[in-house]
This record gives sequence, structure tokens and C-alpha cells, in this order.
Amino acid sequence: MDIRPIKTENDYNKAILRIEKLWGSKKNTKEGDELDLLSTIVEQYEMKHHPILPPDPVDAILFRMEQMNISKSQMTKFIGSRSRVIEILGRKRQLTLKMVKSLYKGLKIPAEILLA
Repeated sequence: MDIRPIKTENDYNKAILRIEKLWGSKKNTKEGDELDLLSTIVEQYEMKHHPILPPDPVDAILFRMEQMNISKSQMTKFIGSRSRVIEILGRKRQLTLKMVKSLYKGLKIPAEILLA
């Protein structure tokens, strides 16, 4: 086992290939320990160099609408009037705190995404 810090994309790609080979290794074995260590190192590298940004609030709303099969007209109970729904989904107007609370409670969209 020759584990080194990941400093470059090439190091990262090599680590990913090695993880793929080790995938499924039993715990408490040489290969299992190597998999655990490599996974931790790769995770840290990814958090620093390939962060996953939170989704755009409107994209999150549209995604949840699709998931729950909710129409724009049904969104009035969470956002307000039909024209307000169109403005929000068309990115012409910002969400208010009241809308954020309503979307959080009604559609379970995390507030931190809606406030971004």
C-alpha cells in the first residue's frame, strides 16, 4: 500500500482508478484499509477542488414540482397569485421570506437552498 496525498488531477484520477479496483474489498483487510484511506483522501480533494454547489432556488422549486407532479396553478398556495408564481419561476422576482417558509413547509425544499 503506497498512499500519497493527492496534489494534481492526475493523482486524483489514479486514486479513482485504484478505488474502482478495490471496490468491494472486505473490511479489516489490507485492501479494505487501503480503500478506506483512499476514499477519505479523495473525498477531501473533491471537497476542495470539485465542490458541489447548492442548486439555484428556482431550479429546486421546478425540480420538486416535477417530482410531485405539481402544476404552476397549484403553486399559488405556496407562492401567492398566479402572476407571482410566473414572476418567481421566470426569475423576474425574488422569493420573500413568507414564500420560503411556505415552500419549506409545503414542499420540504430546504430553506438554505431557497435563500441562496
